[in-house]
Amino acid sequence: MEDQPQRAVAALVLAAGGGRRLGGRPKALLRHRDRPLVEHAVGVVRAGGCGPVTVVLGAAREQVRAEARLPDCRLVDNPDWESGMGSSLRAGLAALDPGTSAVLVMLVDTPGVTPAAVARLLAAHRAGAELAAAGYQGRRGHPVLIGARHFAEAAAGATGDAGARALLAAHAAAVTLVECADVAVPDDLDTPADLARWTSAR
Repeated sequence: MEDQPQRAVAALVLAAGGGRRLGGRPKALLRHRDRPLVEHAVGVVRAGGCGPVTVVLGAAREQVRAEARLPDCRLVDNPDWESGMGSSLRAGLAALDPGTSAVLVMLVDTPGVTPAAVARLLAAHRAGAELAAAGYQGRRGHPVLIGARHFAEAAAGATGDAGARALLAAHAAAVTLVECADVAVPDDLDTPADLARWTSAR
């Protein structure tokens, strides 16, 4: 009997943040390598091997739709984006196609995550991992991968800015930590100082 083809892992890019500590500039439209961060994030998950890409928008969502080039992405509006990242994770999970086997969750404000890091998480899933996270010198970071059997629990625990934290904590022993410090940087962009450091370093 021939092996069934491996289904592509979906990607979920959380890009709804308003960038309150960045002077109210929506994170999706911050510039990185002369294009909006949301375009960069979508390019990374695709280059890393993800299949269908869903992008959750919130702050300035109409402006993001107008300014960012996101062909072949499913765009999901999160009207509750101000309540925190958890609501974006719930909205994104609810929008996934039925039968999705797993999803890789990517934060829009982590430009140091690379296609190589994404590919390592997908390889861990192909090897059997239902929960996986990028590790940076042994510390859990982003992105994370969630198998379908955990979608409902992930959504139920996604409150405030917690995202998938509750899920990963509840199943800590089952989370495959995939070391990525040699191919990626976990820093997120929350403040003008963060943005300045990232821009000056790169």
